[in-house]
Amino acid sequence: MNPKNSSTDSPTINPETWVDHYGDYLYRFALSRVRDPSAAEDLVQETFLAALSARKNFASRSSEKTWFTGVLKHKIVDHFRKKAKEPSGDNIISGTEALDNLFDQKGQWKIKPAKWDADPMKLYEQREFMKVLNDCLSGLSSRMASVFILREMIGKTTEEICKVLDISATNCWVILHRARGYLRYCLEINWFTSISTED
Repeated sequence: MNPKNSSTDSPTINPETWVDHYGDYLYRFALSRVRDPSAAEDLVQETFLAALSARKNFASRSSEKTWFTGVLKHKIVDHFRKKAKEPSGDNIISGTEALDNLFDQKGQWKIKPAKWDADPMKLYEQREFMKVLNDCLSGLSSRMASVFILREMIGKTTEEICKVLDISATNCWVILHRARGYLRYCLEINWFTSISTED
């Protein structure tokens, strides 16, 4: 057995290697969701501290990377929970005024969006695409971005999101619908249109 591999097979063996092996990955994961370098750093530190305390509970049913990612996801949810309690001038339509001109009075697209043939998972792995996505997320209000990230990037259910952000299910769905619409509009202009032009 490779000694190097054996030192990373279980978090109970050598916690000193965690930062070197997973620090960059966890930081990128956190940054793509909280969009704040300082907060991302804090979340990664909290993840390692939590993992250090809970390492005896790790039963090797998943890889270390998966285990750390799961811990980090919980920390990110806590981050959004704390942010939701802070005073904010957000409302569900903030940052999405451009959408109002895209739909008719019946809520139908005036001009249907182009068909996307790209594989979402492959796009997600592209740094250039993630930069554009983060720029588009910046166009949303804090509340809208939080709902979208918790749902689409963390994988929380509507019920869980409502508990974290203290909102109703109806409000959650309205926010999510408008966030998805705005992001589709923004990505089509700033990513897919530019790609088709280059082709």
